[in-house]
Amino acid sequence: MSQQEIVWNRMVPELTVTDFAASLNFYVEVLGFSIIIRREQPDFAYLALGDAQLMLEHYQDDGWNTAELIRPFGRGVNFQIEVDDIAPLVARLQAHGIPLYRPLRDNTYRVNDAEVCQRECLVQDPDGYLLRFSQYME
Repeated sequence: MSQQEIVWNRMVPELTVTDFAASLNFYVEVLGFSIIIRREQPDFAYLALGDAQLMLEHYQDDGWNTAELIRPFGRGVNFQIEVDDIAPLVARLQAHGIPLYRPLRDNTYRVNDAEVCQRECLVQDPDGYLLRFSQYME
């Protein structure tokens, strides 16, 4: 993917990680994200899965740390990542022995005057960040 083909989202979470290699492997090899940018010192990656984007940066003492990081990281937030087909992602998680935090199920939400259905599951990354993968059902 060339720089001109990339649409940079206006809001992209950057996750501080404690084991960069393990996190990068989880996001790329297990979940199927692509590496858009990769830097070192500190280790950093800008990743994409479809139109979803996020960044990983290895923890640094002089980083943008507001308090001590205690697992699970990201308490109080989950990152919804919309996918076209959730089944292959769940199969990859199972093949790698990664347990789901919440199992795959269909959830119905009210949006204005309509109800929409999303097939969803939740998984934690190596540092405990909560990822909610969802597929809109018709």
